[in-house]
Amino acid sequence: MKTSSLLLSMLFLTYAPMGAIAQHDHEAHATTPAVPDQAALTDGEIKKVDKAAGKVTIAHGPMPSGMPAMTMAFRVKDAAWLDRLTEGQKIRFDAKTVDGALTIIYFEPAK
Repeated sequence: MKTSSLLLSMLFLTYAPMGAIAQHDHEAHATTPAVPDQAALTDGEIKKVDKAAGKVTIAHGPMPSGMPAMTMAFRVKDAAWLDRLTEGQKIRFDAKTVDGALTIIYFEPAK
């Protein structure tokens, strides 16, 4: 009987925290918006699309992160986006550091 109780206790202690982690992870994803807050978007104009490098060069205004206005190249979250972006196009975008490089994680045409 002691062996059964001990085994059940060990199983509970092993798997109970996993349920809590899974629940926490689920809650975090459930509250993440599909579209970023409009205040987090930066205005920009596409200057160059480099499909071979997987980058797009954007002349952009000041970013919410504190980066001043400048022209620079960004990676894109999805390579298929390079087919949708064209030189001269005005967009609003959100960029985050992904694997050490600033990466466009969302964009929309400017209105």
